[in-house]
Amino acid sequence: MSTSRALTSPACAARRRWSSSDAPSRAGTATFVSYKAIQRRRGCGAAPCSSSVRADTIGCLEAAEPWGAAVALPPGGLQVPAPATAVPAEERVHEVVLKQAALAAAAPRTTKARIEPMAGGLKAAAFDRCGEVCKEYAKTFYLATQLMTPERRRAIWAIYVWCRRTDELVDGPNASHISALALDRWESRLEDIFAGRPYDMLDAALSDTVANFPVDIQPFRDMIEGMRMDLRKSRYRTFDELYLYCYYVAGTVGLMSVPVMGISPDSRAATETVYKGALALGLANQLTNILRDVGEDARRGRIYLPQDELEVAGLSEDDIFNGRVTDEWRSFMSGQIKRARAFFRQAEEGASELNQESRWPVWASLLLYRQILDEIEANDFDNFTKRAYVPKTKKLMALPKAYLRSLMPPSSLNQSQRHYSSL
Repeated sequence: MSTSRALTSPACAARRRWSSSDAPSRAGTATFVSYKAIQRRRGCGAAPCSSSVRADTIGCLEAAEPWGAAVALPPGGLQVPAPATAVPAEERVHEVVLKQAALAAAAPRTTKARIEPMAGGLKAAAFDRCGEVCKEYAKTFYLATQLMTPERRRAIWAIYVWCRRTDELVDGPNASHISALALDRWESRLEDIFAGRPYDMLDAALSDTVANFPVDIQPFRDMIEGMRMDLRKSRYRTFDELYLYCYYVAGTVGLMSVPVMGISPDSRAATETVYKGALALGLANQLTNILRDVGEDARRGRIYLPQDELEVAGLSEDDIFNGRVTDEWRSFMSGQIKRARAFFRQAEEGASELNQESRWPVWASLLLYRQILDEIEANDFDNFTKRAYVPKTKKLMALPKAYLRSLMPPSSLNQSQRHYSSL
């Protein structure tokens, strides 16, 4: 799909975009930040990249030697079972959230004491490279991470880069050459990362991160499953189907990031509440991407809108492919925007419970992305020929608001304040 996910930048297997100018992450960060959750060149995960790769690429190691040996795959690659269809998507995702929350709850609220100082040499270079990528492709998010502790900041950069590399596998210049087998290999490579066998410099940064924070592999696997969906699916019959897709490609980023960002020791909220907020922000950002990019996706033969809801509104695929802005379309879009805003409101409840130094990037993502919905309305719901974007002046105004919100102590927002959405 186009920018319907939350991540972007160049890399080893393919490349995709995430409107890093609009927000920190697709998901990219979005992390609790949705990054418009990356890669290119030679089918990352299959063979080591050439040492002649340009310095601006993300996916390949900017050195001649890989960090570890390539993994031998069984004939035909890894066999990934099709997900069950009987269980509603929200219920299936909730099970993942509960697992992540339990893992985090069993770990100390702060990881600072058990994190060793950053080693020099190659490890430092790996994290520095991740920071360079983040700075180039998600400037606002990168700026906000400067308030975080060095350990957390570097770890978030590593997650951001992995998500972008994954995202670009199916949405980059070489996407037409990416097969299901390439994704199977990428998942095998992920297993090696979690086992402490990184393949290249960028893998090494993530491997160090998951070794030092209570990060589970399931959201990473699920993001790869989202890439598989993009290879085989261009229509979504119901919102239940779309919800699962949005979780795969963006909600996962939040679940990956909360263990690194950390929950404030002063928080009285249940760990599950924080993870639900992270998931909600990813879903909200992804839905916003989808609504912003309806015309662009249609030109690529894709429709990321619930078909049953389109039918109820009296709309057809022809209306979308022909870019008809009618009263029926405006009414339909109003309902979709209302749904996205509801997820943003839920995200606020989790954002306020994070460690103080981690809140600014989350609030920046939330406030900046939510304004895209306002711009769609300002364009009279014409998301076929007009691209909704937040003017630079509004972005600059949102950053201090996000910073002020980040200073509010955990659990201090009353219910009405949490649902205040005018910022």
